[in-house]
Amino acid sequence: MLIAFSVAPSGTGRADGSVHDAVAAAVRIVRESGLPHRTSSMFTEIEGEWDEVFDVVRRATEAVLPYGSRVSLVLKADIRPGHTGEIDGKLERLERALDDCAEG
Repeated sequence: MLIAFSVAPSGTGRADGSVHDAVAAAVRIVRESGLPHRTSSMFTEIEGEWDEVFDVVRRATEAVLPYGSRVSLVLKADIRPGHTGEIDGKLERLERALDDCAEG
């Protein structure tokens, strides 16, 4: 299973609206999980079995709770039983397809 998620507090009381400290707390949980992951400016992707991935998402969300009066969580899942390595595999297949288009 491959999950892309974004978690952020609202009601932080910060004049600049910044949430980087809260996001760092969530990303720390993901990194400590040992599961394959990738973080971009908008989402964190994590790959593993259903229970372990959702446990990490839950703990990352809980890590953000102290930073605001409420928390927003956005999830997108690619559930493909029997497939692993998709966090890199999907991008590799895309790059090959782009190379094929450029050559053709």
